[in-house]
Amino acid sequence: MKPQVFKANDIRGVVGEEWDADGARALGAAFVGAFELVGRSFVMGRDMRQSGVELAAAFAAGATRAGASIVDVGMVSTDELWFASGYLGLPGVQFTASHNPARYNGIKFCKRDAAPISPRLMARVRELSGQDVPTAAKPGTIRARDVLSDYTNYLRQLVDLSGVHAMHVVVDAGNGMAGLVTPAVFGPLAVKLTGLYLEPDGTFPNHPPNPLDPANLVDAQRAVREGGADLGLVFDGDADRCFIVDEHGEVVSPSVIAALVARDELAHEPGATIVVNTITSRVVADTVAACGGRLVTSAVGHTSVKAHMVAENAIFGGEHSAHYYFREFWGADSGLLAALTVIGLIARSGLSMSELAAQLPAYAASGELNTAVDDPQAVMAAVAQAFPDGKAAYPDGLFITGDGWWVSVRESNTEPLLRLNVEATDEATMAALRDRALAVIQKEPK
Repeated sequence: MKPQVFKANDIRGVVGEEWDADGARALGAAFVGAFELVGRSFVMGRDMRQSGVELAAAFAAGATRAGASIVDVGMVSTDELWFASGYLGLPGVQFTASHNPARYNGIKFCKRDAAPISPRLMARVRELSGQDVPTAAKPGTIRARDVLSDYTNYLRQLVDLSGVHAMHVVVDAGNGMAGLVTPAVFGPLAVKLTGLYLEPDGTFPNHPPNPLDPANLVDAQRAVREGGADLGLVFDGDADRCFIVDEHGEVVSPSVIAALVARDELAHEPGATIVVNTITSRVVADTVAACGGRLVTSAVGHTSVKAHMVAENAIFGGEHSAHYYFREFWGADSGLLAALTVIGLIARSGLSMSELAAQLPAYAASGELNTAVDDPQAVMAAVAQAFPDGKAAYPDGLFITGDGWWVSVRESNTEPLLRLNVEATDEATMAALRDRALAVIQKEPK
């Protein structure tokens, strides 16, 4: 098992090249040791990736040999695993590589009640994975449990859906886990569902499961326009993220969705705390301030945002990448809960998705632009020097602020890439800032 599989928040790597069943077995034993689970239980799930069955079985073998027992919930979305952790009151393990290509797989961990793990705990898992763990005097057991109906019922109870009537929704599951859970969640609702690529298939035969890439949104956009749908939903591979397409087939910024949900939550709990990450659009900050809420900023990544959700007792959190976090969902992220929340907002308001979005101030954004570089720190230093008209700080990578604009350059938590995000009050300013930064990034300093 190569060291690069250990990311900031989870395990992620190419199966057969960077890790394999032997590595998964070692990780299972290390997980039990790091989480002090000898004689205790945890819940385990996996997504539809072809390597998931073998890797999960190997992990389970290592964990049970080390003395932990497993509640195996089978093939589930990541937010369904978060639900199982909270519902059953157990630590959790989910085998998934989220939006990465088919040759990848990985593991996301959580403590009891879907609580995030700390960098220190992740480091302990890494440390123990390289050591021999003794066989427990009493090995653990494995029992299967289906939580799909409990999960779907719980999600529907969290959202006021009483006004939903005959809404037409397009769902692009990208052959990921949303194809399994979305029909179950929407089944009892007055929603006409047009499904794209609902069959779970870890080879991703239609398009990659990454909705951050605009190319992977076009099928849903076309289906909305051609079918006259009210809304389009595009999920990533493990269905914990959801991108929204309006009735005109236009993609709605995840930050706009976060602002709309935050506004609705603050109407129910004035003065509550909302969590965003460092590169979420200022539209959320503007909206939270206008509603009298309190804004807390986290580093990018689900582990960091969830930690802030818990520490601040935040009612809601949103990231630019379409992760949405809810206090009533144990502070964890759920693509399906976000989708239901948006459907409820549309139904109760009597407005279309585009009309709701138009109520908020508009900012011009570059979207996330990724570049592979050899020396990220040197590149970030060079970008900082290229912006003498801004103020540079390093809260989460490089963050430069100016009069009505910001530029963010940070290393990915999951891939060997440098990510650029730019926002400004108008398109021309944003484009000029973006091009200035790209000119430096794509001509990497030597």
